[in-house]
Amino acid sequence: MSNPEEYIRILKEYGLIDAINILISREYTWREVIQERLKMGRGSAIKGQKRGKNLEDFVESIVSQVFENYEIRKSFRGAKGLTTAKADFCIPSTQNPSIVIEVKAYGATGSKQSDVIGDVQKIILEKRNDTYFLLVTDGITWKARMRDFERLIEFQNYGDVYRIYTQKMDLELLSDLIQLKAELNL
Repeated sequence: MSNPEEYIRILKEYGLIDAINILISREYTWREVIQERLKMGRGSAIKGQKRGKNLEDFVESIVSQVFENYEIRKSFRGAKGLTTAKADFCIPSTQNPSIVIEVKAYGATGSKQSDVIGDVQKIILEKRNDTYFLLVTDGITWKARMRDFERLIEFQNYGDVYRIYTQKMDLELLSDLIQLKAELNL
């Protein structure tokens, strides 16, 4: 800024300095503070839920092109038949899934990346060795949490996760599901 005095003069001219001083000196009640915090949190949570639902709908549109039989947002029976794990899509069913798909959206206040690691590990522990596990993410905030994303890549590299997809990989997801359907005779 080459002329700070001129900058301050213009701020005063527009009344911004007075407006900031009024805002800073205003007395707030606890009720007002709590209401504003709830509004902000609720709005973010709703955006996160909407983003998650949109990503699930996106995945379902691809799954439904390939498979007639699948179950949505249910727990599938674990490898030993004694326990279960939640998954967004189980193909062909939760009783004997050949393919399990988990969908995670992170924008707004979607799933926290560290929580995702736990969800993914639970599915890995419960699925049979011959069950394909696909993970679909919007990928929006992974740059801020690269270590968590690297752990997901490790799961993929070890063969625990068949493949990680984003929305931009819709054709790859479709192609892989078509191939898996043929290979598994579903």
